[in-house]
Amino acid sequence: MDLREYEQSKFAIAEILRSASPCLPEREEELRVRLQDLFARLAEDRFNLVVFGRFNRGKTSLMNAILRTDRLPIGIVPLTSVITTVGYGSKERVVLKYDNRILDHEIPIEALPQHITQQRIKTAEVQLPAEVLRRGFYFVDTPGLGSVILENTFTTEAFLPEADALILVTSYESPLSEDEVRFFKAGASSGRRVFVVLNKHDTVSLEQRKIALAYVREQLGILFGDSIVPILSVSSTDGLNAKLSGDQRLLEASGLPGLEQQLLDFLLTEKSSEFLRLMCHRARQFLKELPNGAEVVDLVARVDALSQQFGRKTQARSTRVSVSADFPNLHQLQSCEICAQVADKLWNFLCKYQYDIIVGHDEQQRFASRGGLCPFHTWQLWPVSSSYGICAGHAPLFERLAAALRESASIQRLTQIHAQLHELLPDEHDCALCNVRDRAEEDAIDTLAKRLEQDKTRALNTLSAICLPHFVMLTSAVRDSALVRTMLKRQATVLERYAEDMKRYAIKHAGVRQHLASEEETRAAERGLLLVAGRSQVNFMPRQSVDAKEAGDDP
Repeated sequence: MDLREYEQSKFAIAEILRSASPCLPEREEELRVRLQDLFARLAEDRFNLVVFGRFNRGKTSLMNAILRTDRLPIGIVPLTSVITTVGYGSKERVVLKYDNRILDHEIPIEALPQHITQQRIKTAEVQLPAEVLRRGFYFVDTPGLGSVILENTFTTEAFLPEADALILVTSYESPLSEDEVRFFKAGASSGRRVFVVLNKHDTVSLEQRKIALAYVREQLGILFGDSIVPILSVSSTDGLNAKLSGDQRLLEASGLPGLEQQLLDFLLTEKSSEFLRLMCHRARQFLKELPNGAEVVDLVARVDALSQQFGRKTQARSTRVSVSADFPNLHQLQSCEICAQVADKLWNFLCKYQYDIIVGHDEQQRFASRGGLCPFHTWQLWPVSSSYGICAGHAPLFERLAAALRESASIQRLTQIHAQLHELLPDEHDCALCNVRDRAEEDAIDTLAKRLEQDKTRALNTLSAICLPHFVMLTSAVRDSALVRTMLKRQATVLERYAEDMKRYAIKHAGVRQHLASEEETRAAERGLLLVAGRSQVNFMPRQSVDAKEAGDDP
């Protein structure tokens, strides 16, 4: 099981609970509160990873390396007892929470070093659009141990109960100081899993590494006997540089993948399996208290099947952190760029057109002879026109329609009357705005198809969330079959991501935990509809039938 499968398992439990809602007896408020509590537990689940160690051991550098970013400020002087948390956010920001103050304060991440020394600050919540955070990791950067300010150490120790696991970051300069050993004892005695990281192994030779690692193992052996404590040697600096540059060899040499795998294995084989097991147990107990019926029996069977499935999945080793590794910028996606370009051209044309049919006699006559605009665009014209404009521009159209109706009244055969009446209704061929839409759409798709074929990698990484109607049209315009297959995989990944955002928001809403939702999750409904249907002013009716370009395979 990987992080995505773990999250899908929570979605499966939420789906069963949602299906149970109609089975609740009327006026059973207690059962409704319990159902809400089950959703709240799913919404609040996260993996709290507390990082501690003496000042200048490289704690922040290590978090930067794991998160594939250089945005967390390094080298903040330890003059404060502020806890810094790092969680997922749709955009990069820092929220400062104060003692004895209700309102929070948002600052740029670059300003964090200047604010974090203020004693009134209780916590600094850093939000980053990093995929591993979106999947449930939540880092806590504690004040350095051994600080001249004793409160720093107390603050770090007080946060122990919130931790799912602890990372002790020491370094090859002077591994395992007295403060670190004392805190390690407190962490281990609390029952939390502790990972020991010797950072900065790029600064010493292989022989020096062996000596330092042997010393740490010996010291921990004296403290804990045969208990297995993971000890990992890393270079956070090399790890981050390797991730940012794509140097796989340097990444392996940094030791960072080994640490990440250990953390994932712990999350997915210990914490997650326990959480899913308890959630299945709680869901089953809840269902058993509902009035017995075929629907409830079926839901209980689904819970039992999930429970068995989780047991099999947790035995497999995790090999993947991010479902979107091939498309790293998905959190920054804008809505369909083709829709945006077409909508702009429609708006600009509409603003000018409503003026032309007021002052231009020839344009008025053309407008009337076409039967006006299609019904959709008739109402699109209304918001940009005045009552005077509608009256001046549409009166000739009404006169033409009246004359046509009088002419039809003189026809004897009913079938001919029906045929002539149908001619009065404008379609997309007659509507001036429909024609503008078709031309603008064709131009935008042709330009984007050429951009994709000329620079595949860059164009794919900057591509917006193309709506499904335009995605189908775009793939028909691309002649490179390999590129089309890559586009299909990317679009599938975007759809999966939006579905996950929707499911997360639904869980948080059902658990009355909307305040935990990210911006992406809060806007998931609107963004999802834009993805499958596009903008309403653009995708309002089928296009004129055109033959798709012949697709040619690459030689």
